[in-house]
Amino acid sequence: MKLLKSAASPFVRKVLVTLHETGQMDEVEMIDVHNTPLQPDPTVAAANPAGKIPALIRSDAPALYDSRVICRYLDHRAGTGLYPEARIWDTLTLEATADAMMEAAVLIVYEERFRPVEAVSMDWIEGQWTKVARALDALNTRWMGHLHGRTDMGHLAIGCALGYLDFRHDVRKWRTGRDALAEWYAGFAERPSMKATAPSA
Repeated sequence: MKLLKSAASPFVRKVLVTLHETGQMDEVEMIDVHNTPLQPDPTVAAANPAGKIPALIRSDAPALYDSRVICRYLDHRAGTGLYPEARIWDTLTLEATADAMMEAAVLIVYEERFRPVEAVSMDWIEGQWTKVARALDALNTRWMGHLHGRTDMGHLAIGCALGYLDFRHDVRKWRTGRDALAEWYAGFAERPSMKATAPSA
């Protein structure tokens, strides 16, 4: 298998963390690509019609894309139980929450990076951050019981989302007023899979 990736993508990181947690890192060749929303890498566009990373190229079947699909496939392949049937809907909801946070945070970066300065909309940026802030508040209140339970894909996804906020949006100080979530992340960030996949520019 080959993983089309970029070092800065939080969605790629989620797949990399899953590979570490499921013991499959040695079975995947890493292919770094230069991919932007304005100019997708041809290799990525060939694997994923939407031109987005990550994409997992398999030798015996069509490529898989969207991090949720790839992570579910890798977990199924390894039989590691990151999507436990007993709490599957909570796990999937947490993963979806993390992905929504990452998408909004990435869109803020895109707005500032790919639009002319005079066209950047601060209202739009703040609208995206509001989505992140609401998700953080929900995690800090209603989801801490789950996060303190057995590790599943919800944990991995939330860990990657919070890591991306530190990486690209540290000025927002997401920990303020969210002590429970901040304490949980401090411990989770020490996992070997998280340390091995720390993002870079």
